[in-house]
Amino acid sequence: MRTRGRRTGAFAAAACAATVFFAAVLGQAAQPSRPPPGAAEKLKSGDPERIREGLEDARLAGKSAASLATEIAALLDRGLSAPLAESALATLGELEMPATTPSIAVYLQHRDPKVRRTAVRALARTKGPAAIPALRRALSDPDGGVRGGAATGLGMLRARVAMADLGAALDHHVIEASAPIGQLCNPDECHDFLGRLGRLPFELLAGGLDAMLFRQTSEVSEDMKANVIGRVRELQTPEVHDFLERLQKRWPEGTSPRLKALIDQAVKATARPSEP
Repeated sequence: MRTRGRRTGAFAAAACAATVFFAAVLGQAAQPSRPPPGAAEKLKSGDPERIREGLEDARLAGKSAASLATEIAALLDRGLSAPLAESALATLGELEMPATTPSIAVYLQHRDPKVRRTAVRALARTKGPAAIPALRRALSDPDGGVRGGAATGLGMLRARVAMADLGAALDHHVIEASAPIGQLCNPDECHDFLGRLGRLPFELLAGGLDAMLFRQTSEVSEDMKANVIGRVRELQTPEVHDFLERLQKRWPEGTSPRLKALIDQAVKATARPSEP
C-alpha cells in the first residue's frame, strides 16, 4: 500500500507540474506581441540614422511590430529620403497591414525606380484596397522591374479584375504577366492566351502555359489542357521540346493517364534529330 501511495503521489506531482508548465506556455502564447524596445522612440526622433535603426528593428521583428505600422506610414506621408523610403516600404511589407496601402501606393510615383520596385513588392503583401488599382497602374511604369513586380503582385492577389491589363502587359513583353494569366484565366481567356502561341516568343508564354496545365480540372478542363499540349507540340522548336521535357518530369504520378500519354508523345515528336 505504501508503494502504491508513493506512486500515486508521484503521478499527482507530475500531473501538477505538467499542468503548471502548459499553463505557463499558454499564458505566454496568449500575451500580445510587442514591438522591439525603443523602436517607436527611434521612429519619432526625427534623426535619419535613428529612424533607420528603428525601421530595421521593426523589419526584423516582423508582425510582432505591427503596432508601429501607423507611425511608419506617417513617416512616408511626411516624406523620406530615397534610402529611408525603401527601408520604410520594405518594413511595411513585412508587417502586412492593409491600412498602410495608401501610404505605400503614393511611392509608385517616386522618381527613383528602386523605390518604386520596393513599393510594388510591399503592396502585394499588404493587400489593402488600394493595392490592386495601384498595381494595375504600375503595369505601364517606364521601369521593367516595376512592371514585372506589378504583374507578379496582381497574380499573388488573384486580381481577376486586372486580366485585360495583364494581357496588354504581356503583349508588351512583360514576361511576369504570363503566369498570373495562366493562374487566373477563365475558358475564354485561356483560349485567347493560346492564340498568342506563334505570335509572341515562346519564352513569354511558357509560365502561363505551365500554370494552366497544373491547375485543377475544375478550373481548366482536361480537354483544354490537351489542347494546350497539342498547340505547344505544333511549334516544333528546341525550346518547346525542353519545356515539354520539364513538364514530363514534373507531371504528378497517376494524374490523368490521357494527358501523361499526350505529353510523352509530344516530347518524342519534338525531339532533336540527334536524340533517340
